[in-house]
Amino acid sequence: MVHTLALSLTIANTAFAAYSFDPLEHLAGIAPYYEPADPPLDPKPAQGCNVTRAAYLIRHAAIYANDFDYEEYIEPFTDKLKNTSVDWSKAGPLSFLSTWTTPISDEELEDLTKVGQLEAFQLGVDVSLRYPTFKDPKKVWTSTAERTTLSAESFIEGLVEKSNETESVAVSESEAEGADSLTPYQGCPKYSSSAGSDQSSQYQKVYTKPIIERFHDLAPGFNFTANDIVGMQELCGYETVIRGSSPFCSLEVFSPNEWLGFEYTNDIQYHYNTGYGNPISGTLGFPWLNATADTLLSNSSDQDIYVSFTHRELPPTVIVALGLFNNSAYTGANNPNATMPLTTQNYMRSWISSRILPFLTNIAVEKMSCDSYGFDAGEYVRVLVNQSPQHLPDCSDGPGESCSVAAFEKFVAERGQLFGGYTEKCQPEYTNSTDVLSIYGNV
Repeated sequence: MVHTLALSLTIANTAFAAYSFDPLEHLAGIAPYYEPADPPLDPKPAQGCNVTRAAYLIRHAAIYANDFDYEEYIEPFTDKLKNTSVDWSKAGPLSFLSTWTTPISDEELEDLTKVGQLEAFQLGVDVSLRYPTFKDPKKVWTSTAERTTLSAESFIEGLVEKSNETESVAVSESEAEGADSLTPYQGCPKYSSSAGSDQSSQYQKVYTKPIIERFHDLAPGFNFTANDIVGMQELCGYETVIRGSSPFCSLEVFSPNEWLGFEYTNDIQYHYNTGYGNPISGTLGFPWLNATADTLLSNSSDQDIYVSFTHRELPPTVIVALGLFNNSAYTGANNPNATMPLTTQNYMRSWISSRILPFLTNIAVEKMSCDSYGFDAGEYVRVLVNQSPQHLPDCSDGPGESCSVAAFEKFVAERGQLFGGYTEKCQPEYTNSTDVLSIYGNV
């Protein structure tokens, strides 16, 4: 009997030991770049397929801090920390706060970190290795903010042998550019940067309440708020891409379930801001999809690969335009907001911001020439998000989650019926608005 009990305990302990959790993969829009394999498909082209042209949309690399995150969550917490008399040495897992200092200053907000520069360079190397026969591109396009231009420059250095032969083309972030920019949301009055805040704040209260009570037990003299908790969890990500690690990432400070609460709060925010919960999202993302289709399928093209750098807002809207990571895809209903409840988590959701828009998140569209078993020889198109091949809705008649060029052209036309008409739907105040993205020269 004793032997049986000991054996059971050993098995149970082994099972618990097998569980692992990395907070850095659950930090939503401030997650350091990683490739989550969602879905876990082989990123290599299917047997018999060769990529002949590709286009990438890439978010900038890791920064010191987003100004909103800093001003709303991080700075109020660090200011309060400076002025407290709490003896942190007696506060258990929070004892590191007795000597901890913030890695962020006002002067560095929005600046690219060295880790960010390195990761952008490495992504450039990785992309060059994926397409060893491609000619070096003449141009790489980038929105004009310094964090995007520096990300593009580091990427170019990793991508090509002679970086001075590839031009970094700055694309204005002005509102008046309309759809003809890498920041089309800037010129769309129907888009609000604060969309989703009211909804996400509801779940924020839910998940932070027990954390606040636990921390008050550890440090009764410190008035923890829900925003303090968010700021501390954000510091896990920002400090890691500045200093290489952060004590805020410790699972003794925040449990895995508490990290999932942080992630879900952000998922709600992005769902209503740039996802399926915002009716304008697909309209903002469609111009890049349409321009990319024109570029890849053109009979003549100046480049083998087209790369563009932007901010966090654009990739999720392109994902909506593509119909990817849609919680409602197979439900038979068209109520995406019901899939993101505000008081409890939907653990089965497809829309997980940590996988959709970490720093350096990238969406790739590839044109391939294929002669594969079971398929007609010809040209096909596939989409990858952070190197993971994606299943396009009603466009999968090719090998390896690809679809034929004819099916892809039909798919883009149908998405245009759903999401086209930027000027009509955004209703900008300026008079020279355009519905198309023409920066690549193939429209």
